[in-house]
Amino acid sequence: PRNPPPPVTPSPTVNQDSIDAAERARREAAERAEAARRDSINRANAAREDSLRRAREAMEGVRSALTAPIYFDYDSDAIGEAARSALDQKLAILQSNSGVRLRISGHADERGSDEYNLALGQRRAAAAKRYLTQRGIPEAQIEIISFGEERPAASGSDESAFAQNRRDEFEITAGGDALRAPSGP
Repeated sequence: PRNPPPPVTPSPTVNQDSIDAAERARREAAERAEAARRDSINRANAAREDSLRRAREAMEGVRSALTAPIYFDYDSDAIGEAARSALDQKLAILQSNSGVRLRISGHADERGSDEYNLALGQRRAAAAKRYLTQRGIPEAQIEIISFGEERPAASGSDESAFAQNRRDEFEITAGGDALRAPSGP
């Protein structure tokens, strides 16, 4: 009496096609997730770059407004309408950037003596400073100097050149690396 052999259990049939399909689906899902992650990173980087570009452009616009020259009529230190508008822009920027220091340099055209033009340039720089300080900017924030006719912006002896040389120039001497745009209207 021998024992009958144990019954043979059939081994499960492996469906390789199902295994391959499941593996492909897993890889595709992982690839989609990685692509979505890369897209998200790229969008975030693009938004960051765009934000930095806009901030740089805004800062350059502020810097440009702050350093834009103003112009005067012949033999005058009176602040005209266009100069008043430019000074009002500078005023708003200075109010938002108390750490900024400016040097205003007064200039004149070549007509008149050297001494007269130095004095006229000084009066022009002082007029711009006075305009700003009378509106709340501390005097210590602004220094003035005159170059008279020594540093012409335009060469020539015609009215076009003279008009460009009758000016105040504005130079940022401190605090210009962190300019903020004025808030409000």
